Amino acid sequence: MEVTVMLMRTDPFREFDRLTQRLLGDSGHLSALPMPMDAYRDGDTFVIHFDLPGVSPDSIDLEVERNVLTVRAERPELLRGDREAVVTERPTGSFSRQLFLGETLDADGIDASYTDGVLTLRIPVAEQAKPRKISIASGGEQPRRITA
Repeated sequence: MEVTVMLMRTDPFREFDRLTQRLLGDSGHLSALPMPMDAYRDGDTFVIHFDLPGVSPDSIDLEVERNVLTVRAERPELLRGDREAVVTERPTGSFSRQLFLGETLDADGIDASYTDGVLTLRIPVAEQAKPRKISIASGGEQPRRITA
């Protein structure tokens, strides 16, 4: 069985950041994804891990609209007052990722947890997408219904 999930990173300034990085020779934080992720299938569940170190659980927002899952988070700026940056490689500010959930996933059954800087989403495979056995009638038998 195939589970369809397409990923889209929403960052309208990504190309501008890449151009700036090339022009200024900055090899710092602009090249890193602010929300790296891993995704895999575990039986009847699709699991996604987002690395969000330094992010408060209160700043994480999950929203599903028309099979599009949007994950938003915010990492605060550490340079306040008289602090002077020496090295800044960790992205700060607001960032988001979008996942297009296929019809084979149950968007209403998403479970989310946040532990040790990792946001874990568990998305169950929809019941209608799970494989089913089909009985075949022979001779004069009445056809049987499909069972899960």
